[in-house]
Amino acid sequence: MGTAPNRETEKMKNWVFASALAASASVGSVAAADCGEVSISEMDWASSAVVTYVAKFLMEQGYGCTVQTVPTTTVPAIASLAETGKPDIVTELWTIYTPVYFELKDEGKVIELSKVLSDGGVEGWWIPKYLADANPELATIEGVLANPAAVGGRFHDCPAGWGCDVTNLNNLKAADAEAAGLERFQHGSGETLATSIAAAYEAKEPWFGYYWAPTSVLGSYPMVKVETAPYDEATHTCNADENCATPGLSDYPRADVVTTATSAFVEREPEVAELMKNLSFTNEQMNEILAWQEANGASYEEAAVYFLTNYKDVWGDWLNDEARGKLAALLK
Repeated sequence: MGTAPNRETEKMKNWVFASALAASASVGSVAAADCGEVSISEMDWASSAVVTYVAKFLMEQGYGCTVQTVPTTTVPAIASLAETGKPDIVTELWTIYTPVYFELKDEGKVIELSKVLSDGGVEGWWIPKYLADANPELATIEGVLANPAAVGGRFHDCPAGWGCDVTNLNNLKAADAEAAGLERFQHGSGETLATSIAAAYEAKEPWFGYYWAPTSVLGSYPMVKVETAPYDEATHTCNADENCATPGLSDYPRADVVTTATSAFVEREPEVAELMKNLSFTNEQMNEILAWQEANGASYEEAAVYFLTNYKDVWGDWLNDEARGKLAALLK
């Protein structure tokens, strides 16, 4: 009984702070006109959405921008950048899945602003720890393929349109997983993929599939990474291409996760671009934010509020002097 009131108190504090932010937003949007319209991606997974809403608040209240969030995923976002030059800013882009990104960067069409996850992203194929404890052989892909029923006969995969979609498919082809008796099941969203892990844990049922960090899921549910094959750059690069002619097994590398912006935007709004260069989270910080979100059933906006409330010493240093002055009351 001791934890529930504390969680409710914490949630109420953040609701109050959210109300204050909303009130300041209505005032600030009128008072500040030194930044124009800004479009920013809102990817459909938790950490990216938190980054987006933190950035949105700081741009609106500190720099006077009018911010439009653009719901998208990795592949459509980079395609839109290539074809239309929009959105202005893409947050939490996992560059290993987007060869086109490097072409756009080399051509000067986009500019990498920050490693938004400073520790990089971790990806892999996982089973629950209780499953590995009972069946140690399942901690290798050979063990899984030899006994697919022990992992439920299913590979839980990320949604279509995510960068891992193509990479996982090619790795599964290389492993001949379907012939071994593993069905590839693609979840419709990051939320349902996470829910499948939580449900498996609650029932202590088999589970095998893809996941990544930083997330609240891997912090909340102990998982064991399945050994597939050592990371090989050439193999992984091919696997990330839907036209890969020779898929092979390769582990995931630690991924660079960046915020990028169009060169036109950086030229148009250099002060805001400088803010986004500073906007970066450690995996420990993001895991803690996402764990709070899950424990409190909070929205992405509320998780952003939680960060703004509890990490003032972090985001305060991201701002220029003018923006810091506008947000001085919140930094007290």
